[in-house]
Amino acid sequence: MDTDHEISLDAAHRELLDQVLDKWSLSVLNELCERPCRFNELRRAIPAVTQKSLTATLRRLERNGVVEREVTSIRPVAITYRITPLGKTLRGPVDVLLAWASEHMPAIERARDAFDAQEDAAG
Repeated sequence: MDTDHEISLDAAHRELLDQVLDKWSLSVLNELCERPCRFNELRRAIPAVTQKSLTATLRRLERNGVVEREVTSIRPVAITYRITPLGKTLRGPVDVLLAWASEHMPAIERARDAFDAQEDAAG
């Protein structure tokens, strides 16, 4: 890691990362990277998400400019969600984080097990 480059995590950065890297946002972005989707298509693709959570997630992603919604018909109202060009730029950094997690998961699991064993012994 480049130690000459200081990473600054101010409140705005933390808020943005919280909003675009939470579990539902990552699932939604993963789906929308493949193709534009309507709301119910996203619900079927991500069955564990509730309607309320999906709505909130889409609104946060739209507010941050990484997802856009398009009204495709008026009666009945149909809305299609798609990833924006800005949203597509998230793919690389997210893939790097996922690769890091995959590579280091055995060490992380060992650390968790050791921590939990120490907590159990102390408790």
